[in-house]
Amino acid sequence: MCGIVGVTGRADAQSVLVEGLRRLEYRGYDSAGVCVAGPDGALATERAAGKVAALSDKLGARGGLAGLSGIAHTRWATHGAAEERNAHPHRAGRVALVHNGIIENHGALKAELMAEGRVFVSDTDSEVVAHLFDAALDQHADPHDAWRAVIDRLKGAFALAAVSETAPGLVFGARKAAPLLAALGPGTGYIASDAMALPEDAATLIYLEDGDTVVVGAGSADVRDAQGRPAQRKQAAGPGVFGRVDKGPFRHFMEKEIHEQPEVVGRTIAAYVHLADGAVNLPAKVDFAAMNRLLIVACGTAAYAGMVARYWFESLAGLPTEVDIASEFRYRDPAFSPGDAALFISQSGETADPLEALRLCKAAGLVTIALTNTAHSTMAREADIVLPTLAGPEIGVASTKAFTCQLSALAALAIAAGAQRGRMDAQAVKGAIADLSAAPRLMGEALSLRQGVDALALDLARSDIVLFLGRNSLFPLALEGALKLKEISYIHAEGYPAGELKHGPIALIEEGVAVIVLAPMDALFDKTRSSIEQVRARGARVIAVADAAAAVALEDQSALTLVTPDAGRLATPLVMAVAVQLIAYLTAVHKGTDVDQPRNLAKSVTVE
Repeated sequence: MCGIVGVTGRADAQSVLVEGLRRLEYRGYDSAGVCVAGPDGALATERAAGKVAALSDKLGARGGLAGLSGIAHTRWATHGAAEERNAHPHRAGRVALVHNGIIENHGALKAELMAEGRVFVSDTDSEVVAHLFDAALDQHADPHDAWRAVIDRLKGAFALAAVSETAPGLVFGARKAAPLLAALGPGTGYIASDAMALPEDAATLIYLEDGDTVVVGAGSADVRDAQGRPAQRKQAAGPGVFGRVDKGPFRHFMEKEIHEQPEVVGRTIAAYVHLADGAVNLPAKVDFAAMNRLLIVACGTAAYAGMVARYWFESLAGLPTEVDIASEFRYRDPAFSPGDAALFISQSGETADPLEALRLCKAAGLVTIALTNTAHSTMAREADIVLPTLAGPEIGVASTKAFTCQLSALAALAIAAGAQRGRMDAQAVKGAIADLSAAPRLMGEALSLRQGVDALALDLARSDIVLFLGRNSLFPLALEGALKLKEISYIHAEGYPAGELKHGPIALIEEGVAVIVLAPMDALFDKTRSSIEQVRARGARVIAVADAAAAVALEDQSALTLVTPDAGRLATPLVMAVAVQLIAYLTAVHKGTDVDQPRNLAKSVTVE
């Protein structure tokens, strides 16, 4: 994941920035850069492909950058290759800017700016924001008003930090569905995407909320909400001692990781698709056209991600797809055919069963593909092809952001398969990419469901059994919702295909049983509504997770409806994942269980 650091009021600004980047190296990156406002206000920038050490060498060779304020960034290449010209900070006139996330409408904004005569030198979506800020400074006397005007034009999920020669003592920040905080020390001010990047004198942390902008000065922070009104935000003491992963303002790591999803999902999507071109650019060559069958092998939550992807691969690409639980696949003496390829999904890349299944397939001559969050894991080393997810460290045992990053990468792969196999033309690919790329923003909006979920969770905490129902790609999400609830709250929960009720599960329905139904307004909505009627008739308390149109249609049929943002086919499972994660998390909180380390479970199962 990319990292952001900003500082003002420090005579050693360059050293603070570079040290902050070093503290963020655990997140993974492939270029780095720094910009410092000199004593005369002029901005000086240095960037380097590779590690922070390469940036330090370049700074040393030029004698360093003197000044009291600046910004810095570590970048994982997304829009544009891992080259110095695509590294951050980006310059535009009097402005330098760094960015985490995706600017969904950057294509339209770039065309507008180019028509005005502005020249772009990178392949990134981020450079657009720098040009917008530079232009806005001519139109607004107050630089914070100029910054707010820029943020109001952006669509996507992002964290931003900027400096300007017009106000060299200030650092500008903004966040929308991506982490960013401000901090203050004695006569100093900071911005960072992670508190670990901050120096020891950052005594007070200020946790920005979604839609906020902030202008940090030496010892001051002017925070404004999404409507531009002055805002007071939650504060906490600075961590002081570093070298540990921090929960920030959250009660548990799981809660933090749920809230990190818009950023990390956006980062993963951007690693696979090029929004400006409307094309999927896979990190590694995968020949879907040569495949006759795709085998997806995984365990637990990762297997459910594979089950969602099966619907996508078959419908978008016409690629026959099977999903196997790794522990069963190893021992059922699987039969292989010419043209088979095997895709293994693992957050850690060290889980024993999928690793042994990979070795089995490799020995049989299949092309093996590893989708993993750990680039240097055993699975990554042994697979023929390695595809990344960019979730960053996941501390909570119950997977959240790793799952949604797996889904986002798999969706991109399915689009690529559709294009390679001639099932999707350029227009269809572009539409699917637009659908998927909206997911980070919509997931950020779905986090606002928390208040409604909290009341539901208080009731669920007293339940003995909870059932989840879904159809099509939401059936595996029903399985995942049930797994999350049982993992951390210890409530017996089961997920079923909604159409299978009459084949046995309906026997479980009695007065007061909670049934959570994933019910978007899609082609199968009427069938899902029929299932709701069946359980209601037998006394079930129905909780619907539905988009706006479905919520209206179900007004008289559900005891409670959690209304999720309207989303396309690919984004819907990602958006609804936020809702089922919040249900599980808040239910466990009300029960008082150990959310981050539930009983009997381990993060990575490296033995049978």
